[in-house]
Amino acid sequence: MSLDDQPTMEPYPKRVKTESRDTNGTYKTQSPTKRVMEALYSESVAARLWHVAAKALGSTNPPILFPEYTGKDSATYVYRSLDFWTSGFFPGSLYLLLERLMKYPQDTPVSQSAKKDGNSSMPHPLQLEHLCKWWTANLHQNALKRDTHDLGFMIAPWAMKAWELQRDAPAFNSLVMAAHSLASRFNSTTQCLQSWDVCVTNRYSFTDPSKDFLVIIDNMLNLDLLFWAARETSNTSLYDIARAHAKTTQKHHIRKDNTTFHVVNFDAETGNVKAKFTNQGYSDDSCWARGQAWGILGFMQTFRWTGDKSFLDTAKALADYFLAHLPADGVPYWDFTAPITETSPRDTSAAMVAACGLLLLHKALKGTPDGDRYLREAINLVDATVTKFLNPPTLRFQTTQSTSKVLVYPEGCLDENDSDGFDNLTVGDLLTSKLCDTILDGATINNYEFAPRRWANHGLVYADYYFLLFGNMLLDLGLVNGGFQRID
Repeated sequence: MSLDDQPTMEPYPKRVKTESRDTNGTYKTQSPTKRVMEALYSESVAARLWHVAAKALGSTNPPILFPEYTGKDSATYVYRSLDFWTSGFFPGSLYLLLERLMKYPQDTPVSQSAKKDGNSSMPHPLQLEHLCKWWTANLHQNALKRDTHDLGFMIAPWAMKAWELQRDAPAFNSLVMAAHSLASRFNSTTQCLQSWDVCVTNRYSFTDPSKDFLVIIDNMLNLDLLFWAARETSNTSLYDIARAHAKTTQKHHIRKDNTTFHVVNFDAETGNVKAKFTNQGYSDDSCWARGQAWGILGFMQTFRWTGDKSFLDTAKALADYFLAHLPADGVPYWDFTAPITETSPRDTSAAMVAACGLLLLHKALKGTPDGDRYLREAINLVDATVTKFLNPPTLRFQTTQSTSKVLVYPEGCLDENDSDGFDNLTVGDLLTSKLCDTILDGATINNYEFAPRRWANHGLVYADYYFLLFGNMLLDLGLVNGGFQRID
């Protein structure tokens, strides 16, 4: 499929300001910043995480299944095995919440109503710490995997926080081991890390990694693990591998118009490029939104470690394209170049990943007009997302009896324990009987025409993770004061 075969696309209309509704359905007049702060630091955010995490309590063994996306009801998580690439995001979200409680206890309001009426039963930090440990107990073994590039996603979100906050020695060991496992996938001829060993769709099939050296733009996010381990263990080879991979990606994944290819296939023996194509976007020549977002955040992380201005320039160029091609309501469609219809899916995960990258751009360019602009754009991007796709309603903590049944991909339900017989701290839904597991809706895993299975319009664990990470990054940058400081 080529874009030449598709109808000519009109430019997106100019973005307009969005409004949010209150619990009665009427419009509220709020600054985007205040609306974003209320969404990021509400009690509802913590309650949703607790609602999901507490399902693992009462079992005699720590979890071996981890949330990924919401299923047909758009509310309940479907779970994947511990060796699936997304397994680290939910525990990572728990650690982000723990970080807020430990480092910023005065700057993370639960909700204004909870403060006023005093009826909220927030969990004790030790309870949250237990959940963090419980949900990661079985994930350390993933550090030994050498058949995937996703070690940065599987290990770093929770293990880096466990080490930073608590000097957790097993977490440190897993980080270092994972970095070396990832480095084993580096090829000195191609000068990059192999992403996938196999890739099969209804259009093409790559099953021999010795013939096809597949590298995806997503892999930029795994370099942070290598840079971190290089610093912590004084291992220059890990640093060199990460930098070389970034340079290769910069050369071959970025088009002249500052859009990104999803997949590049190299010849492992010569290093020559064999093909460039997509596995999740609209077409080989289109701009898959989350791939563009991975590029923004990944190149900014690399710039932070290396100081190489070319990586900053690349991130700026990718970010400017991303922002220029947002639709009127400010929430990206799954692919920037795909024809838009009434049923075209969005991707809130792309929005949240990009927002984190924009904050790093602000940090790098602080005090300049561009730095101010990227901060405003980051806030606007999150504001647009929560206005349209924040799951209602407000949730509150309460004590009830919980269940531990979960849905498991591809089909079926795992019933570990119908009831543990104890009252647990769980959450109450104040406004409706529908209780959504995710903070955000409107994500798209894969809408590629030739994908074996297409997922769209759902909650997604890493959309929520990067939403929470954005909130913690604001705290780290000193941009939050009591939860509600205007950012102009």
